[in-house]
Amino acid sequence: MKLCLTTVLMCSALLGSQLLAQAQSAKPDAKQFIEVRTYSVVDAEAEAKLDAYLENALIPALERQGLGPIGALDQVDDSQGVEVKLIIAGPSLEAVTLAGNKLADDSEYLEAAKDYLATDAKKPVLKRIRSELLLAFECWPQVTVPQQKQDGQARFFELRTYESATEHLAALKVEMFNEGEVPIFLDAGINPVFMGQALIGDMQPNLTYMVVFDDEAGMKAAWPKFVAHADWKVLSKNPRYANTVSKNNKSYWTPKSYSRL
Repeated sequence: MKLCLTTVLMCSALLGSQLLAQAQSAKPDAKQFIEVRTYSVVDAEAEAKLDAYLENALIPALERQGLGPIGALDQVDDSQGVEVKLIIAGPSLEAVTLAGNKLADDSEYLEAAKDYLATDAKKPVLKRIRSELLLAFECWPQVTVPQQKQDGQARFFELRTYESATEHLAALKVEMFNEGEVPIFLDAGINPVFMGQALIGDMQPNLTYMVVFDDEAGMKAAWPKFVAHADWKVLSKNPRYANTVSKNNKSYWTPKSYSRL
């Protein structure tokens, strides 16, 4: 029997958060498609120009198309270069993947984006843009606005990508989440923002998810609770899920002032 969202509902008395209530309200057949877009930026001056574009032109235009919630994030460690992460959620594959094609018909967008669109090729804002396309898990079908955001508080995001050695093992790791891993997350104070299986990307086969904390200290306190959780000890010893993760890629992010997440 799959635990998935039903298990989350059964755990509501224990978990009792507004975040969980949001997840509960989403039906399993309402799984969102999620683009995780990364802008590699030339320098700090270029980032300011990108910020103005994202805040005033692109994000409002995507929201007019019915996409969202949309997150805009700064990487905590920029020692390897400046990056900005955009999380774009939508109700269908077409809505997410063809959103860019619709911008040319949006006069409000074109006016707001004119300075960015007129960027001189000799003075670029970006080094490159790369994207990963995800399909949300059954047990967390919707991108969820953090409670901290709703309360006007600081947020600290952790983004993880679990690579797998084979497509079969990657599917089993998704199954492991759907079979009961998420309630353990919540019980340990690890609140998901999104969770999705990669459909397109450069690290396939893989899944990617983002969780949120009040701050870095909160993150460091939560993961040991997860590892020590009695239910995790049982689930992690299930031989069906052995060797499902070959590499765990982690990065840390804070929200832009205009982020919806």
